[in-house]
Parts: sequence; C-alpha cells; structure tokens
Amino acid sequence: MLQIKDLSIYMKNDGRPLVERLTINLNSNDKVAVIGEEGNGKSTLLRAIYDVESISDYAVCEGAVFKKRCIIGYLPQLLEDKYLNRKLGEYFTLFHVTDAKNAGQYARLLTELGLEVGKEDYARLLSTFSGGEKIKIQLLSILLSSPDVLLLDEPTNDIDIDTLVWLETFINTCRIPVMYVSHDEMLIENTANVILHMEMHKRKSECSHTISRLSYSEYIKVRKYNLEKQDQIATMQRAEYAKQMERWKKIHDKVEKDQENISRQDPASGRLLKKKMKSVKSQEKRFMREKEDFTEFSDAEEAIFLRFYDGQYINTSKRVLDMELDYLKIGDKVLSADVKLYVKGGEHIGIYGKNGAGKTTLLRQILNHIVQDNNIRLGYMPQDYTDSMDNSLTCIEFLAPSGTKADITKARQYMGGMKFTADEMIGPISGLSGGQKAKLYLLKIVLDGCNVLVMDEPTRNLSPLSNPVIREQLKGFKGTIIAVSHDRKFLNEVCDKRYELTDKGFFRTDMTW
Repeated sequence: MLQIKDLSIYMKNDGRPLVERLTINLNSNDKVAVIGEEGNGKSTLLRAIYDVESISDYAVCEGAVFKKRCIIGYLPQLLEDKYLNRKLGEYFTLFHVTDAKNAGQYARLLTELGLEVGKEDYARLLSTFSGGEKIKIQLLSILLSSPDVLLLDEPTNDIDIDTLVWLETFINTCRIPVMYVSHDEMLIENTANVILHMEMHKRKSECSHTISRLSYSEYIKVRKYNLEKQDQIATMQRAEYAKQMERWKKIHDKVEKDQENISRQDPASGRLLKKKMKSVKSQEKRFMREKEDFTEFSDAEEAIFLRFYDGQYINTSKRVLDMELDYLKIGDKVLSADVKLYVKGGEHIGIYGKNGAGKTTLLRQILNHIVQDNNIRLGYMPQDYTDSMDNSLTCIEFLAPSGTKADITKARQYMGGMKFTADEMIGPISGLSGGQKAKLYLLKIVLDGCNVLVMDEPTRNLSPLSNPVIREQLKGFKGTIIAVSHDRKFLNEVCDKRYELTDKGFFRTDMTW
C-alpha cells in the first residue's frame, strides 16, 4: 500500500500552489485517474510521489509519502533525454529486461504490447523509434520489474488502438494500485474507479482537489448536478434576500419619515417611533448575519473556450490533396505500398495504424503534396512540439510574431479563453506543460486563419476536460482536417472518413469504437 498524507506542492518561482494537504491511500485494485486542466500539476504530482527530489529544481514539497518498501513503476510523459542516444540493447540490459529469469514474461509482454523487436533493433538508438514504440519499450521494462504500484503519466500517448485496448484490459485486471494521468476519456471511462480531480481558482492563485470513488462518467454527472444545485440555492438565497431588504427599506424609510414629522408636543408617539426604529435596525442586523451563512456560488474551474473564425472555410469542390505513392519509405525501408489519398475542401480525414507503421512519415508526405494555392492556408500541428516551436520564445512572441498591439491583444484574449495566466502569457514556452503547448498550436492555427489543418495526434496531452471542447470545435470546423490519431472519441466524432495505414497498404475503413 502507498500512503500519501497532507501532501502540498508549491511552485518555487511564484509560490503558486498545485495541491494542498492531499491525503489518499492507494490500495489493491484502486485505479486512480488524475484529472485536471493543462498546467494544473498532474505530472508534477506523479513525479513527487515517485521521487520528491525529481521536482526540487522547480517546486517545494511538504507532507509525506509512505512507500513501505514498495517497488514503484513510474512511466514519465517523455522518455528521459539521457536514454535517447542509447541503443535498445543497452537500455534493456540497464533495466534487466533481457535477464534470463524474465525470458518467459518478456516474450509474453512483447506479444501483448504488439512490440516487434528483431535482432537488428537491439543496435538501434532509442531516438529512432516512434513515439508509441518508446512508450511500449518503457512499459515493458517497468512491468518486468514486478512493481507493487504503477504511476503512469500519459501511458496512452502515441500508442496504437490495439495496445490501448490491451492497456485497458491490463489496468482492469491488475491487482496492484494504478495511478495515472491520461487524455484518453475512453480509457478513463473504462478503467477508473477513483477520480482525483485537481483544480485551480482565482487565476491559478488557489487550488483545490476532489477525491471521488465513482466511475468517471458518474463523477462528471454527479459533479455537474451538485454544482448546478449549489448555484441554484445560492441564487435563490440572494433573490430572497433582495426582496427582504426591499421590504425592510420601505419600513425603515417610513419610520424615519414619521420621526422627522413627529410633533414635539407628542413625546409618547416619538418614543414609540424610536422603539420601532430600534426594532427595524435589529432586523437589518439579523438579515446581515443570515447573509453570512449563504451558500457560496460554485468556484469550479471554468471550461476552456476556443472558436474558429467564420472565414476559416474552404469550398467543398476545392481539391486540397491528390497524392499517389508507389511506396511509403523511411530511408531504404519500405513501410507501405500503393498509398493513395484524394481530399476535398471541408473533409475531415482520420488516419490510424499500428506503432511504427509510418503515420508521421505519411503526414510529412501529405504536407509536401498539399495543393499550392493562394486560397489554401495550411496549419500544421506536429506530434513533437519541438519540430517547429522555439522554446525560448514567450507565448505572446509565438502567437503574435508581428509584435503589433492589435495582434498581441488578440493573442492575449484567445490565451485567456484557454486559461493561460498573465504570467504564463509572457513567460517562456519551455515552462509550459505538454498540454499547454498543444493549446498554443491550436491557437496558432486559429489566429493564422488556417483552413487546412494537418495534425499529428492533436489531442495528446490535452486533458479529458478540455478534449470535449476541442472535439466540438474541430467537428464544426468548415475547413479541411487531415489528422493522425489514436484517440477513439476524436476519430468517431471529428472524422467523417477514416483510413488505416498498414504494411500492406492504405485502406478506407468504416471502423468505429
């Protein structure tokens, strides 16, 4: 069992709290989904539980984590840089993956994870594997360490749908506690039996958390009902108070006027009015005391806001892409053959396939074949944000490179809708979470007026609370979308055409989830 007692985490640079006095016991069969908006500290919480020293350069920790000799398996959101230039064989040796005692379990997990490792792969640098393959390699090494507790930070990032389904089954049948952060709502709906919701309030100057032993869908339903009920009671109390005060003022004003008009020759009436005024003022004090006990309006973290321009439209008869590839290659390696894709204006294309199938390579080919036309404004959202994002820039500089007052003002307004604080807007991109960087790319697409979007895993790193808003806006987008995704809700709701990339070819499919 892992016990967390009165855990508080504060940012060093501004003292901002991420979590305060968190107490929770992780017991057998607990499947804890940590949810919250981007930048709320979910990844930092997992890192602190695993090793408090790992956050000491940017955060201060109070409270205690009692591990009781637990072996903790921790999957970070990104493979650490120090391993990227290591060969796969060296990495496996370092973590005892290929030890003789693990031979049987190693072979079984390779099959279950859908990870194909040939002899030649042991000499490959980890940096050359796809994002999903890196996740699987780390999961393999973690599971072979026989952990007592699993802490998984975005385990669904970049893994293919078959592996997602396996991961759901694994989490559900796993007897040890699992605490995880994931953007994949379907995974959370299908596996979580405990919800830890981290929230920020008052421009991220205050934090709160909720622990609920409900399923995710039940938690969202109950939370919505409770918040609406709370606001309803608060509204009714204030409306009734306003009526009371209106009636009270009429009485007060009448008594006050009678006092002004009372004749000095009638002292008895004067004494009665004075007594009555005392009673009226006592009533006012009682009303004020009752007001102090009113139910507060809910202080729940507001949902993000994103809206595309009406002008981000492309005619449905417009040819956007007409691509035919005899072979899809990376270097001399053939990934697929006979790849054809024709896309018109307004179509929403979803592409999925196994890890290592070449989906990102395919997107790069698509970018090269997009029709060159003055009416096409292309926006690209890569899987690896460092591809075209300078981390030394501030958010304002990234979104408004012109530096004009009008562009800066518009960028600030849109970032406010995405819940960026004023400090985050002018701070370096390097200080943002993965989800916040994803939001920046989405805002860049909006502010640049793009009407053709090529997106590689657009919902990765976005919270399950943000994703419904993003999906709704992309679903209604009047332009063209060509996206690689393993997000089943995204493929179902946003994409009107779906294609699977395999080593045998590129096929239209009616698959839904």
